[in-house]
Amino acid sequence: MREVGIAVKNLVPLRMEFFVMVKIITGNKGSGKTKILIDMINTASKNTDGYVVCIDKSDKLRYDIGHSVRIVDTDVSRIYSFEAFYGLVAGLVAGNYDITDIFVDSILKIGGADYEALAALLAKVEKLTGDNVNVVFTVSADKADLPDSVTKYAVN
Repeated sequence: MREVGIAVKNLVPLRMEFFVMVKIITGNKGSGKTKILIDMINTASKNTDGYVVCIDKSDKLRYDIGHSVRIVDTDVSRIYSFEAFYGLVAGLVAGNYDITDIFVDSILKIGGADYEALAALLAKVEKLTGDNVNVVFTVSADKADLPDSVTKYAVN
């Protein structure tokens, strides 16, 4: 989003950029989303003063990411819906003020393939985390198949 204001004194446009802190990486199965996510996780873990969290449906990423990254396995926690997932993220953020990044692999495997429910989740997570936490999801779907309410979070 971009907000443009006018400086009355000089009549020069002022720009204030707002960065979306919730992002999705889209693509069909096998398109390399997880590899991109792993690279992002490792970069974030090296460049943060806080904590990085990786949420996945299993612990398969354990050996691909740095040892300082906190891993949450949604199967162990019995997280099987978008509502339960939101509760998990809200609990993580409430209990750990020092989380700077959350990465989520295969969100549709966790909550299901309801794209409108996914859009609602993304909006709620964005509101919850504000500009304090970067949140990145992988979505196993072609960008063209997703509604605008979801693609507005897509990384180019």
